[in-house]
Amino acid sequence: MRIRPATAADSPVLQDIETAAGELFRSTGMDAIADDEPFPADVLARYAHDGRSWVAVDDDRPVGYLLVDLVDGNWHIEQVSVHPDHAGHGIGRALIDHVADEARRAGSPALTLTTFTEVPWNAPYYARCGFRALPDDEVTPGLRAVRATEAEHGLDRWPRVCMRREL
Repeated sequence: MRIRPATAADSPVLQDIETAAGELFRSTGMDAIADDEPFPADVLARYAHDGRSWVAVDDDRPVGYLLVDLVDGNWHIEQVSVHPDHAGHGIGRALIDHVADEARRAGSPALTLTTFTEVPWNAPYYARCGFRALPDDEVTPGLRAVRATEAEHGLDRWPRVCMRREL
């Protein structure tokens, strides 16, 4: 497996990965998450153009991807998805570690993300990847804004948390 920057041409495959990965949420009773549309191709292309998207590839075909935003001076993982056919092989962790190295070189003090607390491949997984849940008094203004946007999209129907991994 190799990790490389995403390209705009990868966008349709990334959408397929997100749709397939979303299906796993049905097993937790979170059908609304499974039914959610993936990022539009133009949004994925913008992440690629801006150098904020990486893909894990098998024979140069993406099998997982990660998107980042900049939030309060930290690289914020907006999305990380691995196709279920390739799950359980460390691809998500490899993407996270790759981006951590990139963020460190760019001078970011930490990686942040928001995620579901009770989904095994969300908060518990990220804790194993070196993230810690942030208590409310450590949630930055930018992360509060991310959470407010998530709430507007109905994600607060299930418990969520902000997490941070020091670099």
